Amino acid sequence: MTNQETPDPQSSKRGEPEAVWTYRGYQLRPSEFTTAMVHLFRAEVQRANVWRQRLDSTTNWAVITTGAAISFAFSRLQPRDHNVIILDVLLVTLFLYIEARRYRYYELWSSRVRLMETDFFATMLVPPFHPAPDWAETLAENLLQPHLPISLWEALGRRFRRNYLWIYMVLNIAWLAKVWLHPMLTTSWSEFLLRARIGAIPGEVILTAGLIFNGLLMAIGLLTVGLQQATGEVLPRFETFHLPNHVPGKETPSAADRFAAWFRPSRRRQQLLAFIVTDKARAVADRILSDMGRGVTALSGMGMYTEESHAVLMCAITVTEAPSLRASVLAKDPQAFVMLTPAQEVLGKGFVPLRTDMDDRGSGRSVP
Repeated sequence: MTNQETPDPQSSKRGEPEAVWTYRGYQLRPSEFTTAMVHLFRAEVQRANVWRQRLDSTTNWAVITTGAAISFAFSRLQPRDHNVIILDVLLVTLFLYIEARRYRYYELWSSRVRLMETDFFATMLVPPFHPAPDWAETLAENLLQPHLPISLWEALGRRFRRNYLWIYMVLNIAWLAKVWLHPMLTTSWSEFLLRARIGAIPGEVILTAGLIFNGLLMAIGLLTVGLQQATGEVLPRFETFHLPNHVPGKETPSAADRFAAWFRPSRRRQQLLAFIVTDKARAVADRILSDMGRGVTALSGMGMYTEESHAVLMCAITVTEAPSLRASVLAKDPQAFVMLTPAQEVLGKGFVPLRTDMDDRGSGRSVP
């Protein structure tokens, strides 16, 4: 999205036309564009709230079933009623899986909200209005091609650490108390294993399976701590270089310094490099410039089979602009030959700036 004119609050008083946002041939007044963004923001917040309530529902189910299972087990005098607690462990695990799936969808909606907060609304509060160069393309790609921004393993680990770790701890303590203390205290290890058995399954097998199961849960929780693929509710949008324990003259920061601050890097959209072989270079280039606002560079080429000269237009675009590029070329030259190739990185106006504020901070230069 490009803003070809700088909005002037005094333009309406002078009788001049109000500046407009230009996007693929469509023109919106700033007030219309802002209104549309506000409605989109409200819709995404509402959608995120609905899925947040679904997360709370599964947690409530786990808490209620845990309380009911423990109450039932300790209300009976039979020493082998600990089977109810084991069944509840399996049920809570099912709730954890369901909640992890719901959390992935919640992150999809909350990531859109976070993107609009950091790259649109936040920049409006810091004049001059200067949003990130690629924020609109990021949001457009997310709307056109939704993708879950967090893996299932990361979702499982995050929900386990935040809520279910304590539920499993209560269930484990309750199972040990039921087997060891209720209805009477065991006097030997063999008696403990005898109480722990379930039908024909020996107590040793039950205890070993429980240790392996809880070990796997703890491994998932610990191994996914470093995964920060999703924005989360309050994770910072940009990197911070503040190292509170950094010693002047020290080249390598300590382990505490490296983990003092972390960030969630923004996901960069796939960038493409388009080559267009055409005999109507001026008409095609003008159409791309007017409809897409992308720069076009003309190169000279020759077909080795026909030995005829042709113009080759080179244009950098993003993945969501590919359909618009094809439409623009087709409208002016149906006989054109178009090649789209992935680009590792595109730097410059309309994409990521060659010199960013982060580069200035990292090099020690002052940033205005």
